[in-house]
Amino acid sequence: MNLRNALLRPLALPYELVIRLRSQAYDLGLLSQRRLAGVVISVGNLTVGGTGKTPMVQWIAERLLAEGKRVGILTRGYRGKVSAAQSQPGAPNTTSDEVQLLQSRLAGEVVFGVGANRFLRGSELAAGNVSYFILDDGFQHRQLARDVDIVLIDATNPFGGGHLLPAGRLREPRSALARADILVITRGDHSPAIEAAVRHDSKAPIFYAKPHLDSVHQCADGSAADLAFLRNERVFAFCGIGNPPAFLSDLREWTFQIAAHRFFPDHHLYTQRDVLLIESQAKQAGATVLLCTEKDYFNLRELRWGALPVYFCRISLQIDRGEDFWRALTNRAQSGTEI
Repeated sequence: MNLRNALLRPLALPYELVIRLRSQAYDLGLLSQRRLAGVVISVGNLTVGGTGKTPMVQWIAERLLAEGKRVGILTRGYRGKVSAAQSQPGAPNTTSDEVQLLQSRLAGEVVFGVGANRFLRGSELAAGNVSYFILDDGFQHRQLARDVDIVLIDATNPFGGGHLLPAGRLREPRSALARADILVITRGDHSPAIEAAVRHDSKAPIFYAKPHLDSVHQCADGSAADLAFLRNERVFAFCGIGNPPAFLSDLREWTFQIAAHRFFPDHHLYTQRDVLLIESQAKQAGATVLLCTEKDYFNLRELRWGALPVYFCRISLQIDRGEDFWRALTNRAQSGTEI
């Protein structure tokens, strides 16, 4: 624990007390959940950001679509605003980077309910014949009942330093994993130490998943780039995501040559001043190209860039034993409705 987190440790105690009391109130039925008319699949985590929730939401949505299901995604749309000019439920005009990414990748086949009240948004989608709901970042959103609780754990930083907010990155004590129906360890393929740790709190089946680089695109026009060319360039990596060191780890795994990097806060809205800073640091490091995540692209595409070309990575999730994972999910979801 660094000095900053040590100083914040006393503030984590009242936070933990509130979280535990709230959880017990739901467990005892003192606080009630509201249920949508359909199957609800929650994708969430125990820590703040950076575990691969968005690619997992996409993976599940694509699998449901392939089976002919009518799918809705329920999300808060963190740091995004829904336009008052929204034409209809399920087609929000939002500035949320994660929602824009999913809308782009799912090609209009999925409808969205964006807002803090996920039950209200889900009810609107249900009126449009949606019967399969993916609750994005839903593990702590216990106001809405779910049929499946999937919890993602990042192998590179599984328990956020072991302390609750604000001293660490844990949203809940590790004992909350007892609520999980399925655990997915991301950015790893064999982590016996993490498995042993979570087995103290959960008997849920454990799967593994890794980010897969699908392609790299130019931010200027969205055109696909030559991967062989980029792997021979000196890359300045930058991002504003929940677990930025994981992006560097992924780039090295994909054999990019990292000259230097710059991290920004999660969901960072880039400014022209940021552009000047990034370009200056990249030139000082001898970088020849700039590279960020697809989520960053939606927060910087309106900006003006100078001489260095800017690219973003488009990724998907590769789930080890994917068919077994899907079988575990569907078996858990069956409660009178065939998924």
